[in-house]
Amino acid sequence: MALQPNQLVLKDVRSAFLVLEDPEDYQGNKRFRWSATALIPYNAPVLKEIEAKMRAVAEAKWGKKGAAVYEAVISDKQTTCIIDGKKKPDYDGYAGHFALTAHRPQKQGRPLVLDTDLSPIIFTESQLTEYQKQRKEDPELPEVALNQMRPGKAGRIYAGCHVNMKIGFWCQDNDNGKAIRAELLTVQTLNRGDAFGGGAKPTADDFEAVSEGADDDDLG
Repeated sequence: MALQPNQLVLKDVRSAFLVLEDPEDYQGNKRFRWSATALIPYNAPVLKEIEAKMRAVAEAKWGKKGAAVYEAVISDKQTTCIIDGKKKPDYDGYAGHFALTAHRPQKQGRPLVLDTDLSPIIFTESQLTEYQKQRKEDPELPEVALNQMRPGKAGRIYAGCHVNMKIGFWCQDNDNGKAIRAELLTVQTLNRGDAFGGGAKPTADDFEAVSEGADDDDLG
């Protein structure tokens, strides 16, 4: 399906602050949402596309005033979806990057969270409903809870890994003021890159299956 004019796919960007399982109660205001941040190197060509998309939605929203509104909101980290990483010097991975944060409200349904082969890492509600029907026919299938990673998918996506991220830009204009935001639509893991905090990506490579009732010596 072709991208909408306000949409963009960020390819092979490092991820941060992933909220992809249970939605977050932002600031305790009961406006639950999912979110993800893409870290984009200063020299990345996609930055020109991001600027063009943001200017276009501003002009579509505010007409002749769009360019001026764009310049105003982009200079304030509270009113833009993308900031210079040097404004957050204590955050892992932000140095030398712009940070673009996208959200999706719970009321709009969860974003797609996909593995490298496009299989879902976390089911949408409709996918979970279909899966539950399959479980009735095959009780051996593992149980899956809403908003939780599917069995076997743990560690496939994590803060610090590289991802492809589909977003859609939109303009805010309400009692809270004017802003340009990004909606989170899809995140696809590339399943590589170190996790933040200095660790490598989660893996089970150093483990083997053990029988039930194994004692500590068996695990050593």
